[in-house]
Amino acid sequence: MGSFHCFLAILGLVLLPALCTSQDTFTRSRATYYGSPDCYGNPTGACGYGEFGRTVNDGQVSAVARLYRNGTGCGGCYQVRCIYPPHCSNDGVNVVVTDYGEGDRTDFIFAPKAYGKLANSPASTEILFAYGVVDIEFRRIPCQYSTANLVFKVHEHSKAPLYLSIVMQYVAGQNDITAVELWQEDCKEWRGLRRVFGAVWDTQSPPRGSIDMRLQVSGSAGVKWVQAPKAIPSDWKAGAAYTSDIQLT
Repeated sequence: MGSFHCFLAILGLVLLPALCTSQDTFTRSRATYYGSPDCYGNPTGACGYGEFGRTVNDGQVSAVARLYRNGTGCGGCYQVRCIYPPHCSNDGVNVVVTDYGEGDRTDFIFAPKAYGKLANSPASTEILFAYGVVDIEFRRIPCQYSTANLVFKVHEHSKAPLYLSIVMQYVAGQNDITAVELWQEDCKEWRGLRRVFGAVWDTQSPPRGSIDMRLQVSGSAGVKWVQAPKAIPSDWKAGAAYTSDIQLT
């Protein structure tokens, strides 16, 4: 695509903090795209993913509004295809939700790399970018990553040992994280974390030593708790990412 597409901003687009629904059939809607200096996603997106939210899925990411659901929709994957037969590819694009964005009756506001994948040829890519907004159909699909295990990323705003903030990466399958808890050994009980915004969870005065976590996962198989022993090591550091033994499908 032409380099100017990466810089073109959509008039009236508002990017704010990101919902998710599960379905097998396609739903009709509209999609547009936002400006980006390199065609990738927004590293300051409202899901709180940082650089991960810019480059995950090779930058084929999207902001959403109706699908955000107060952050529960962050990390959801969707197949989206436009419905102009002369210009649209049959399969469209598979995107990961990494941000919140409101447009003109749109459900998706794509990074340019994702928007360009809707087209079936370079010439059609130019045409779709010129349209700016296109009619689409979409459906929720399972997320698939080369990294099979769930990753616990300690958010950069964390401050050991007083404050711990985490975000889950590589949530595979068609799953939503609806609650996060840690094991409080001195009280012998699970303690809930607060959803700060998007996919970011936090707690004051986290336990000393390694931290056992458990997640409430809502997916096609229903709602269940998944436990991750020693998910966060005793010497955890802000900005570090720790791979768990959890494999969601």
